[in-house]
Amino acid sequence: MALDGIVIANIAAELSEKLTGARISKIAQPEADELLLTIKAQTGQYRLLLSAGASLPLIYLTNTNKPSPMAAPNFCMLLRKHIANGRILRIWQPGLERILHFEIEHYNEMGDLCRKDLILELMGKHSNLIFCDESGMIIDSIKHVGAMTSSVREVLPGRPYFIAVTQKKWDPLTTSEEEFRTAVFSKPMPLAKAVYSSYTGISPLIAEEICFRAGVESAQSANSFDELSQIHLYHTFGLLMEDVKEKRFVPAIIYENTGEAEQIPVEFSSLPLTMYGDTSGTQTTVSEHRSIVDRTSAAPHYSIRRFGSPSEMLEQYYAMKNTVTRIRQKSSDLRRITTTALDRCRKKYALQTKQLADTDKRDKYRVYGELIHAYGYGIEPGAKSFEALNYYTNEMMTVPLDPTLTARENAQKYFDKYNKLKRTYEALSELVEETKAEIEHLESICAFMDMALSEEDLVQVKEELTDAGYIRRRYTGKKVKITSRPYHYVSADGYDMYVGKNNYQNDELTFRFASGGDWWFHAKGAPGSHVIVKANGTMPPDTTFEDAARLAAYYSKNREAGKAEIDYVEKKQVKKPNGAKPGFVVYYTNYSMTIDTDISHIRLVSD
Repeated sequence: MALDGIVIANIAAELSEKLTGARISKIAQPEADELLLTIKAQTGQYRLLLSAGASLPLIYLTNTNKPSPMAAPNFCMLLRKHIANGRILRIWQPGLERILHFEIEHYNEMGDLCRKDLILELMGKHSNLIFCDESGMIIDSIKHVGAMTSSVREVLPGRPYFIAVTQKKWDPLTTSEEEFRTAVFSKPMPLAKAVYSSYTGISPLIAEEICFRAGVESAQSANSFDELSQIHLYHTFGLLMEDVKEKRFVPAIIYENTGEAEQIPVEFSSLPLTMYGDTSGTQTTVSEHRSIVDRTSAAPHYSIRRFGSPSEMLEQYYAMKNTVTRIRQKSSDLRRITTTALDRCRKKYALQTKQLADTDKRDKYRVYGELIHAYGYGIEPGAKSFEALNYYTNEMMTVPLDPTLTARENAQKYFDKYNKLKRTYEALSELVEETKAEIEHLESICAFMDMALSEEDLVQVKEELTDAGYIRRRYTGKKVKITSRPYHYVSADGYDMYVGKNNYQNDELTFRFASGGDWWFHAKGAPGSHVIVKANGTMPPDTTFEDAARLAAYYSKNREAGKAEIDYVEKKQVKKPNGAKPGFVVYYTNYSMTIDTDISHIRLVSD
């Protein structure tokens, strides 16, 4: 989700506490739309990142330094001229707008004390960093916005600064019950949308949370609620705004409970999200430099990680989001190669199966030829057909004839057609199986790319595509270094369970690592990981079988379905046919179970 006004209020409270009265030591502009301020306060030195990026506007305190260009950009040089060594007097947010003002005091070239205003607007593609004098006139901005770009407001040197009002929205911190009921419940739209479209700084997430706390249906039309429900929602809304006014913030990230080493964050917020199971009270205190992972208070499929500061929360959230984005970017070329090959194979498979279906009439031509041989003596010259008893079915059959050919020549014509279709059937049957195996192989590669959580996980996937001939191998003289290892889980009963991250690891686990008495699990009829349970000469209990089945269900293409059918068998029953693709196995006897994909309770071991 994007930054909303409540998270900005949390940031403003943190920065006011730590940076008020502090001096700006260094000003850098590492990116075209980003500033990094080094600020010295009595409590220590801080780095403040201010980004006006269109796709990811941000502000938070960080310990990470970023390299700057050799020549500082003009905006950076301007700030250094005016506010280098300046003192921060106040940091404030107008209402719940996604805007932060930094009032800075400094001495000019004449030695006179002056004030400037550095304004960060965090508004998606309209985000900007604007530098103004004490009268509110724009000195410069990191992005210039002229009349040709915006008809609402120009952001250019010499223009007055004002907040562009493009929508009529109320201030949630000062609204009355009458205003609330008029603004929200008069709109013929879903209730949650009516809330966030009526008030500044309220995101769709918070609107959903307000509806959840009030116990009303967020998708129901706002103008259909009775008076009692309207009053109840207003009071719920008011209690939430009281938390904001009193700065009772609990910054936290919500993760989906997957049990993986690197979980993907779902949402973040500066107020408790009870719809995800966050029941933390407003009196909860957290150590400023320590985060807490609370799995007991979360809903069954989510975990909550609370932070001592919004800066820490934002830095962690976007670092993890960037990791996922980077993996997607790194795998984009592999995905393109794989999907191109998969589309080509599917088209080829459709054509081959159609041609194979056309060979189904080959036996009919053979029967025609045999019947002509058997009863040809009674066929009159020039006949176009004749009736004969089909001794295979004991039914009468009409056999078409070419009147220009003799009975013997008609029979030979049908035998020639039969032999041609027979050869075609034999050749196509083998080709269809090869193409089907190739499709299954490529689908499994796609599934494993979706499961990849690090760049190391992609190395073996790329190697597999190279070995299969989809990528041309470049000989650099260096051997490809493989650092990715299978997942290692431990069941509640103490049994070790291993999960392959790709087809090569599946083969390694099944045919080199596992022994005959170990147990093997795999999603039925779907690409996915092989799961090995090390039995160590014993029979694992049912709970371990269920945990292993859940792992096989989760690490398969059927993950999103919530449930999957799993085949499991002793490893000694699993065989690999000669010439089979990586990860492909056969087994002729097995057990099956249908299981959910929730692996949050299974312990992952970091080997």
